Amino acid sequence: MELRPLAKKVIRLALEAGAAILEIYQNEEDWQVEKKDDHSPLTRADRRSNEIICAGLQRLTPDIPIISEENRTIPYEERQHYTYCWLVDPLDGTKEFIKRNGEFTINIALVHEGKPVLGVVHIPVSEGTFWGVKGEGAHWTHGDREEPLRADVFDPGSSHLKVVASRSHLNAETEAFIAQFNEPVMVSRGSALKFMLLAEGEAHVYPRLAPTMEWDTAAAQIVLEEAGGSILEAESLQPLVYNKPDLLNPFFIAYGKKLKK
Repeated sequence: MELRPLAKKVIRLALEAGAAILEIYQNEEDWQVEKKDDHSPLTRADRRSNEIICAGLQRLTPDIPIISEENRTIPYEERQHYTYCWLVDPLDGTKEFIKRNGEFTINIALVHEGKPVLGVVHIPVSEGTFWGVKGEGAHWTHGDREEPLRADVFDPGSSHLKVVASRSHLNAETEAFIAQFNEPVMVSRGSALKFMLLAEGEAHVYPRLAPTMEWDTAAAQIVLEEAGGSILEAESLQPLVYNKPDLLNPFFIAYGKKLKK
């Protein structure tokens, strides 16, 4: 499978979905926010983006199944046979969308045998896109502009490390992790943009010691890995894997480029 040409097509699909989200974001006053079973919010923008992305992926790769936050859950008895699958979050950061702060993304990842090999993280408000392909590097693109992404070195002994923290998930475990660093500088972003700060070299470490789902991280993981960083399980220090029996991620730490010992 030629992944780089496919990535370009997925970027165009993300741009289309992003434009649909923006139309709702900019022109609608009442977003008719619903509550899902886990009490997270759902808007018409989530649903419209999901429709566009899933229809587009089915056209591009009709033989590859799609796992999306907004689709019916597929039993593992069926999913365990997938060699490839798409993982989609059609609007990551719905709370940020509702707050109108612009810090929400579209996340689309292609997973092969449990590992992401292609990822697109699109920002509708800026129309910029982060993307990565296994073995091809990570990039940021906006219109005709394209720039490589390189994570900064993560040296735990350095002072003033930039630590990415979630506004709504700064629990005691996270605070304890951050306390080990020397005068850390806190940085906050919504959605998958937290990972993109690391991929850009604008931050060094992001502890996530709170629940996330596979579609929240898969696209960001391959972008960050191709930029030189990593996302590792907090306990095993192994990379996150995907299409597990339970689509809930373990707690993890995302890093910039780690120093070789």
